[in-house]
Amino acid sequence: MIEVKDLSFAYGSKGVLKNITMELKGGNIYGLLGENGVGKTTLLTLLCGLKKPQTGSITTDGRHPFDRQPSLLQEQFYLPDEVSPVHNKAYRFGKETGELWPNYDHAKFLTILKEFEVDENQRMDAMSAGQLKKTWIAFALACGARHYFMDEPTNGLDIPSKSQFRKAIMKYTAEDSTVVISTHQVRDLEEIIDPIIILDKEDVLLNATLEEITSKLFFDYGTEMKAEALYLEHTPAGAVQVYPNTTGEESKVNLEALFNAVHAHKDVVKSLFTK
Repeated sequence: MIEVKDLSFAYGSKGVLKNITMELKGGNIYGLLGENGVGKTTLLTLLCGLKKPQTGSITTDGRHPFDRQPSLLQEQFYLPDEVSPVHNKAYRFGKETGELWPNYDHAKFLTILKEFEVDENQRMDAMSAGQLKKTWIAFALACGARHYFMDEPTNGLDIPSKSQFRKAIMKYTAEDSTVVISTHQVRDLEEIIDPIIILDKEDVLLNATLEEITSKLFFDYGTEMKAEALYLEHTPAGAVQVYPNTTGEESKVNLEALFNAVHAHKDVVKSLFTK
């Protein structure tokens, strides 16, 4: 488990994260959402130990990521938004670099590459942006890590590749893995991410499972306008509305509508989820 306690971080006088406290538990694929500049990438790099908390702490299975202990490094993988065009063939890159992770499975790497329709013998610095991104995703999943931190992994992927990514995440991560995915492309990932974390400037507006979200908020796809709606978006079929769930009725979460409702009524939503 990853425990974040009273975490703060700033770039000079510009505060990014302030007194953030949360737990990230194994067996979940967390969706990390937020507007540009609120600290999603910063949080990921803090979680994986590339940055040091300025105040507060992060512990992963009892260890501090910034200590860079090999025993923890070999159990985690950070995939940045922009990946490196390595001067090597995919096959040899996996074979050589995979030795850094004890659970690396080269056969799995080649299997995922095949499912991603990437040639294992192609040089990575000659690949298209999408092919390169898929090669790195395949390598990450083949490492058999317990903790994954992925920053905008579907950026640069075409529609079929996004489907391949979703299937691979579900198929090739262990049941007890902790996966944190930062994304603006919520429609790409809404079928696999749960719980949902929504960051705001120096704050966490929401950290809840889909079950918790639907117990507090109702997502209405009908045509009757509701005065109590926190968010309303017209569609060709009617409207999507989000309002407090006072009846306990179940509904299907629309992540874009959720995000907009949370940002439009920050205090209202936070009060609903702190009761």
